[in-house]
Amino acid sequence: MTHDTHDRSRADAELRLPADGAFVAVLRTATTGLAARLDFTLDDLEDLRIAVGEAAALVLESAQPDADLTARFWLRPGMLTVAVGAAAAAPRHPDPASFAWTVLTTLAAEVSARAESGVLEVTLTAVSELAAASATGGRPRT
Repeated sequence: MTHDTHDRSRADAELRLPADGAFVAVLRTATTGLAARLDFTLDDLEDLRIAVGEAAALVLESAQPDADLTARFWLRPGMLTVAVGAAAAAPRHPDPASFAWTVLTTLAAEVSARAESGVLEVTLTAVSELAAASATGGRPRT
């Protein structure tokens, strides 16, 4: 299932922070704030907070010491796509068998990574439980 309906050249919102683990909490807070505006449930928000933290951890492992951690956000009704990236001396795709990648693929509807041109970027798409339930005619989890 592909949710790549956003124009990757123009994000709806962007955030730039020092590439330091101390700033990941700011990224998680900004992400959940945006998702709350898209009617994500409390469970969705917690899953998204964890997923974005894992994406940032993967990126920070390869980030250059003086790099910025960047996050771009694409907002659609019931859907949020987040691309987290940083400059890396030797960017490489995250290990698909790693714990962080497993967490990401479990909590997000779609996950991908791009390692090129001196940048590692992890992109995830989250779909709100309410939007997914209405699309399938089902009920959200309780």
